[in-house]
Amino acid sequence: MTVQTTPDHTRWDSLAQEVIAPLAAQIDQDARVPQQVIMALRQAGAFASGFPGGPATDQAEALSASLDHGQMHQALGAASASVQGVLNVHHMGGSALAKWSSKAQRSQWMPRVLSGEICCAIAMTEPEVGSDISAVQTQARPVSGGYELTGQKAWITCGDFADLFVLIAKTEAGPTAFLLPKQTKGLRIAPIEGLLGCRGYMMANLHLEAAYLPEDHLLGRPGFGASHVAVTGLEAGRLNLAWGCVGLADAACTLALRRAKTRQQFGKPIGDFQLVQQMLARMATDIHAARLMCQSAATARALRQMDAAKQATMAKYFASQMVGRVTRDAQQIFGAEGIGPNTPMALFHRDSRIMEVIEGTTQVLESMIARLSLSEVHLS
Repeated sequence: MTVQTTPDHTRWDSLAQEVIAPLAAQIDQDARVPQQVIMALRQAGAFASGFPGGPATDQAEALSASLDHGQMHQALGAASASVQGVLNVHHMGGSALAKWSSKAQRSQWMPRVLSGEICCAIAMTEPEVGSDISAVQTQARPVSGGYELTGQKAWITCGDFADLFVLIAKTEAGPTAFLLPKQTKGLRIAPIEGLLGCRGYMMANLHLEAAYLPEDHLLGRPGFGASHVAVTGLEAGRLNLAWGCVGLADAACTLALRRAKTRQQFGKPIGDFQLVQQMLARMATDIHAARLMCQSAATARALRQMDAAKQATMAKYFASQMVGRVTRDAQQIFGAEGIGPNTPMALFHRDSRIMEVIEGTTQVLESMIARLSLSEVHLS
C-alpha cells in the first residue's frame, strides 16, 4: 500500500502567519486569545482536527489526517504558543470525550466540540497533585440522581475560557472522570494572572463547592478516570505539544538565521563566525530531529502501533527541551535586542520555558520512558 505522508498543509501555515502571528504580541499583553482568532480557527475546522474519523477510515487517510493535525499544531506553535495551547487542551478534553463517552453523551456534546461552538479543557491538576493523577483529592460524593463535587483544581489551561471540562475526581471506586459544564452551580472560576509565558493560555483555578452533576455527566466507568480517560487526553496532548515546540523553535531559528546574515560585526555578517555557525548548526539539527520524532509518533498513533504512547512521550520529552536550547541560542545571536521588552525573542524565550512543565515535567517523562523501555525487555 502506498501511504501519503505529505498532506497539503499550506492552509495551516497561511492561517497561522496571516491571522495569528500579527496578534501574538497582543495576545501576550492581554493574556487572552481574541475572539477574531477563535472565529478564524472555527472557520478553518481547527477545533475538529485530530479526532477519530470512524471505523471506515483506512490507514492512508488516518495517517494523512494525523500528519495534517501535527502540521496544524506546528504552524500554530510558530505563530503563537498561546493559541497552540488553547487548541491543544481542547483536543485533549475532546479526545477523552470522544473515546469514553456514551452514545447519548456523544450526541449531546461532540457536534458542538467539533464545530468549536464549545471549547473543551481537561481538569486534573490540584494544588498538591500534579503528575500523580491517582492521588486527586477533589471528592465526588454520590447523591440522589448524581454526584456532588467538592475540591479545587489548579493551573487549568483554558480554565477561564472553556465551556466544558473533563474533570477527574475521587470516588469510592477510585479516580473517576466527569463532564463539568462551565455553568454548573457551585463552580467558581478564578483566573490566574502574571504567568511567565504562554499568557494567552487563560489559566484558572476551579473551586468546587457542593457542585451537583447528574449521573449522565459521568464519563466512562467509575474508577477509570486516571487509568483510561486522563491517559487518552495526555497522550494526545503530549504529541500536540511536541509539534507546537517544533513550530516555536523553527520560528526562533528563522529569525536568528536572518539576523546572522544581516548583522555586521568586524566588517562581516556574524553568520560568518564559526561560534555563531555552531549555534545555528545545533539549532537546525535539533529542530530536524524533533520534527522527525513527531512524524514518527504521529504515524504510530495513526496506525495504532503498540509503541505509540511511548513515541508520543519521547517526542514531547525531546521537543520540550529542544525548544529551550533553540530559543536560548537564538536570543544569544540577537544580543541585546533579544532581551529587550516586547521583542519576539523575549516572547519565544518565555513561552519555551513553559514547555518542560506542562503535560508532564521532563523528570516525570524520563521516568515514564525508562519504565516503558524496561517493560519491553524480557529476560529468558
